[in-house]
Amino acid sequence: METALESQAVTGGYGEESIVQNISFALQSGEWLSILGANGSGKSTLLRLLSRILSPQQGTVLLDGKSIHTQSPQVVAQTLALLPQQQTIPSGLTVRQLVSLGRAPHQTWWQWELNAEDHQKVTLALESTELVTYSDRPVEQLSGGERQRAFLALALAQAPQVLLLDEPTTYLDLRYQLELLELLKHLNQQQDIAIITVLHDVNLAARYSDRLALLKAGQLYHLGTPTDVLTPENLAAIFGIDASILQTPVGIQICPLTPITLKS
Repeated sequence: METALESQAVTGGYGEESIVQNISFALQSGEWLSILGANGSGKSTLLRLLSRILSPQQGTVLLDGKSIHTQSPQVVAQTLALLPQQQTIPSGLTVRQLVSLGRAPHQTWWQWELNAEDHQKVTLALESTELVTYSDRPVEQLSGGERQRAFLALALAQAPQVLLLDEPTTYLDLRYQLELLELLKHLNQQQDIAIITVLHDVNLAARYSDRLALLKAGQLYHLGTPTDVLTPENLAAIFGIDASILQTPVGIQICPLTPITLKS
């Protein structure tokens, strides 16, 4: 398998403050990695470093073998797409118009109209997210789940090889959480898109991810398969809970029992 994205001893944060320290891992093509950790552990900061929003204080992020921070935003956006936790909803845009913005990284500065390939990619993104019937509807009139799918379609229209999502299930009820994650799994498997998600729900992360990365105080505490990572000892150290590990029809899941005192 080819390496799609790699973090090499990355340290970074805001100003002179380091939120994450010395993070190293490689994401393979077609792999799904979820980042887990307590509030304030550096999950979203790490995603911003991986997506070029933040520059590392030390270390390097490689996208397709090249340093992401030495490439132009347009070149990066042709390979990597980010779905942030909160999106700005553009007033007056229809769903199709919103998704069409995803083709901007593939256009030259003088190109104002979508070409045949652009239209094909936009339609494919709408079809993949089951939004074709919503194409002419204003984005602000969509429900929370529909809106999340619209912004996912925007990201997919970029035709990325790597997709980063920061808390994509936030504010969605259980049905729409499962629908969105099932959709992502389909794209992951059928289009070989490498995915990194930041998630709060440990059980959803375990169910859908190939590997899990546990962060503690900005450092990579454990990285491996859900079975390797989700142990009572790790859950106590990261989340401060006593938990039982269950085998279920959808794979390993955890059952939180009682809170315990976190040790530094």
